[in-house]
Amino acid sequence: MTIKVGDKLPEGVFTIMGSEGPTGLTTTEVFAGKKVVLFAVPGAFTPTCSVAHMPGFVVKYDEIMAKGVDTVACVSVNDVFVMDAWGKSSNAENLLMLADGNGTYVTSLGLELDGTGFGMGVRSKRFAMVVNDGTVELLNVDESGFEVSSAEAVLETL
Repeated sequence: MTIKVGDKLPEGVFTIMGSEGPTGLTTTEVFAGKKVVLFAVPGAFTPTCSVAHMPGFVVKYDEIMAKGVDTVACVSVNDVFVMDAWGKSSNAENLLMLADGNGTYVTSLGLELDGTGFGMGVRSKRFAMVVNDGTVELLNVDESGFEVSSAEAVLETL
């Protein structure tokens, strides 16, 4: 079952690169008591994700935060080392880069993508959501492209 507007997010754990190396970050730590824009991409360093999707959130970060958002986070089914390198190479130091290395969390949301035909295994669908204290207020899932999950689309709804 796919998560929908009004649902509470399921519990889970992401991995982030901390000052001492990889560390777990729970969904409670990310979302409790906060308004969070979470966007997901099928893969770090992939063309659309790197050239168009991620840069929109980097450029529009201040505008998004000015709308009362506490955190802008990116999640992908990549390992923490890839997510950390991608964030650094994308000038995304303001974004929270969340690794869902095995796709466990996006699968719990019902937003996994079968990329096995491309040799990519389970990945995340491209989506953006606004989460307020753990409850989904907006969920935009792209079936192709990145029109509804773009930073501009999210800004229009904030």
